[in-house]
Amino acid sequence: VRLVESGGGSVQAGESLRLTCATSGFSLDEYSIGWFRQAPGKAREAVSCISAVENFTYYLEAVKGRFTISRDNAENTVYLQMNSLKPEDTAFYYCAAVQRRTIAIMSHEYDYWGQGTRVTVSS
Repeated sequence: VRLVESGGGSVQAGESLRLTCATSGFSLDEYSIGWFRQAPGKAREAVSCISAVENFTYYLEAVKGRFTISRDNAENTVYLQMNSLKPEDTAFYYCAAVQRRTIAIMSHEYDYWGQGTRVTVSS
């Protein structure tokens, strides 16, 4: 099982980024996926998650209306579109996977993690 994030970078407030989580070694359609972030000195938090079945989604309140999670099982890829970025969105972003049908929101529920991609938003 392998998860590789990409798409991070340094942007100005108000700009957009699209993070990509490329997966391999498993059938993505059997896995729920989460995007998490961790800023320096802060705890890891779930930003957005999507279930394996029916694509139920979860969004952190602070990103609702700005971020969109999506998945392309045929391409073994999960995306996080981030619009109207704010300085407080600055963090390392990680994607994670767990083999279950229902959505998972807590980090301890996930079995596999990528190495992360850095997002820096300046004001």
